[in-house]
Amino acid sequence: MISPKRLELPWQEPQALARQLVHIYGEQGLIWLDGDGSDLGRWATLAVNPQETICCRGLPGDPDATDPFAALRGLSPGHWCGWLSYEAAAWVEPGNPWASDGMATLWITRHDPVLRFDLQHRKVWIEATTTEALQTLSETLSQLVPPSTKQVKGIPLGAWHHHTPVPSYAAGVKRIQNLIAAGDLFQANLTACCSTPWPPGTSSIDLFLKLRRACPAPFAGLMITGHEEALLSASPERFLQMNRNGVVQTRPIKGTRPRHSLPERDAELAAELVSSDKDRAENVMIVDLLRNDLGRVCQPGSIRVPQLVGLESYSAVHHLTSVVEGQLQDGLNWVDLLQACWPGGSISGAPKLRACQRLHALEPTSRGPYCGSILRIDWDGTFDSNILIRSVLREGDTLRAHAGCGIVADSDPDSEAEELMWKMQPLLEALS
Repeated sequence: MISPKRLELPWQEPQALARQLVHIYGEQGLIWLDGDGSDLGRWATLAVNPQETICCRGLPGDPDATDPFAALRGLSPGHWCGWLSYEAAAWVEPGNPWASDGMATLWITRHDPVLRFDLQHRKVWIEATTTEALQTLSETLSQLVPPSTKQVKGIPLGAWHHHTPVPSYAAGVKRIQNLIAAGDLFQANLTACCSTPWPPGTSSIDLFLKLRRACPAPFAGLMITGHEEALLSASPERFLQMNRNGVVQTRPIKGTRPRHSLPERDAELAAELVSSDKDRAENVMIVDLLRNDLGRVCQPGSIRVPQLVGLESYSAVHHLTSVVEGQLQDGLNWVDLLQACWPGGSISGAPKLRACQRLHALEPTSRGPYCGSILRIDWDGTFDSNILIRSVLREGDTLRAHAGCGIVADSDPDSEAEELMWKMQPLLEALS
């Protein structure tokens, strides 16, 4: 556990300091954990120029592959932040079929110093292990940096290639329903992907600023590796959080309706979601799955559900969210928790491993960091993570966007395909 030194600075918005850091240091190794100013999204963290970077690629059986969970167990004390890909599950259940998309399975960095923002009270300070690091960054940020005057071109909606057209997605829904009818599954989260060439002359931070303006979210983030890989997320969903006393929380989202500009219609859509038996059943099913996952590493009798199927509203959609909590067993740590619950139940299905197996056969592209997590380990060893939904990925010269829907026995294939677009469209429009 480390107690960092702090130095408060005059308030500036995170985007202003992000641009300043990138102007001075470049984008390589940048991490930006963003929030929307709500109680869940009160805090933001920004850092660049990491002291240490760990990157794992490949799957079990690949000659140069490294177990990402073993790498996480070996982290030195400090402030760490990065991502873990969905296909890291291959190291949890190697008997299932998995396919890598080529992006890092684990990319995580240690920064010292970091900038911390309280978005509600409009305060910002530097955190570092030494007074010298505080002063160096403070002096760096006092430099005058010319404001950006570059006009960032958008990506036309027609430039995206959909790897799973709507009819194909609806057919996939029907195949999952057939599996459910045969007793093979209870629920599965079927995803789809679209891609486009990376817009020349555009930086990752340029696109993230577009995304955060249009789709603010409590668990958003930007990660840039410096190897033409980047992750831009507007996620509303926490995966796992653990405080210094070992109290664990997860917040699964299941159930979605679009927002509407007319207040009356918007309220009707929210009421329709809350009263939907299908969406409620889907949410409760994932709550049960996560209770079982937490039961592997939490103290018997400690698991509780303080919120079951609650309505939460964001800029583009209404969601149903539940909250599950527990007390980690003595002698275990956050890596044990993460590995016991990987991949997240809300983005896989039930039974989890069977659902992952069936989804591998139905989805034409690997997920990569999508449906994985942004991970953050604070100075004091506390841990937090999101589920990487509402996210776009950069891999080389390609930009990918993903979305998915939970499929149950009474899903309507056409309605699920429509819901897929409710989730995908705000991302594409934000970048257009």
